[in-house]
Amino acid sequence: MAQALTPKGAATRGRIVAGAAAELRERGVDEVRLEDVLARTGTSKGQLFHYFPGGKEELLLAVAQHEADQVLVDQQPLLGELTSWDAWQAWRERLVARYREQGQRCPLGALLGPAGRRTPAARAVVTGLLGRWENALADGIRHMQSTGDIAAEVDAGRAAAAMLAGIQGGVLLLLHTGRTEHLAAAVDLALDALRGGARS
Repeated sequence: MAQALTPKGAATRGRIVAGAAAELRERGVDEVRLEDVLARTGTSKGQLFHYFPGGKEELLLAVAQHEADQVLVDQQPLLGELTSWDAWQAWRERLVARYREQGQRCPLGALLGPAGRRTPAARAVVTGLLGRWENALADGIRHMQSTGDIAAEVDAGRAAAAMLAGIQGGVLLLLHTGRTEHLAAAVDLALDALRGGARS
């Protein structure tokens, strides 16, 4: 069981995680060095190992959880308020803009690639992120079904899963090409399909 942290301890731990996240974005997961994290955050080696006794792997896992949470935070409150077509469109714009700004430096890229599948804990972080994201999309679809904007016959869970798969495919192509057109097209086509399921 993880020990409870004082507010000061939680702030120190958070500063270390944020600094490591910045290093990961700049260098990539395999090039991150603890020395660089210490220098960036003004943290001693003793402090770092106090909060992360497992060393680099434990720290990177905390970074992964931080970045996974941030993916959804960056989409709020829109992701939690998909209650009209205007709301869906606003969320779509926020999503594409977020990835356009991020570009090819995706902090979770390593987790979603081969390196991230090396530990069950890393897979659990990714699985948790995708599950929460899919559930939020499904909730939005079900709300639209309750108002008659999407037909009741649409399988909300399956539609959300397909939309998320399209988003992740678009992000993967962004990492390789630097372009967001594929991501935008995937979301637009998914929304067109949902609109096509609207009750006439």
